[in-house]
Amino acid sequence: MNSTKHRDLTIHDVARPQPPLAVRGATTLWFAAVGAGVAESVLGVAGAIADGSSVLGLLVQVAFRAIVYGGLFVVIDRYFRPGVRWSRWLLTVLLGTVGIASLAVGPVDWFFRDGDFGALDWSASFIAFGAIRCVHVTAVITAIVLSFHADANRWFSGRPVRRTR
Repeated sequence: MNSTKHRDLTIHDVARPQPPLAVRGATTLWFAAVGAGVAESVLGVAGAIADGSSVLGLLVQVAFRAIVYGGLFVVIDRYFRPGVRWSRWLLTVLLGTVGIASLAVGPVDWFFRDGDFGALDWSASFIAFGAIRCVHVTAVITAIVLSFHADANRWFSGRPVRRTR
């Protein structure tokens, strides 16, 4: 005899509910931050090739970044979105502290060392790089805020989450 005949099953008996809005937003922003990192890398490689940098050195950097970005995509999709606790902290520490610090070092160093805004080369690649960097930093900071929203806290703790539309 079928064991389901004695009670009514709901979708919640079969599948876990969708993440709350805060987690869905954070997931999208984590993906955007990693995508911005990929775009910055592409611009950096293009600039390095134009400057005549060693192809072997560039290949090593590209391979390393591909492994890191690929790993981050897996963490975001397979662990963060479903609510695995450690993934939220991993993303916050790696992208929120180490990542933001690495993004800020160059501009801060330039500002204190030179800081001459009149000497900047306002080329298309400089403007594109600056725009992508702004998107990158904004996505990381906003993703961190959403990752620790009250609904996200409940999601990562495994407690029921209030439905929001």
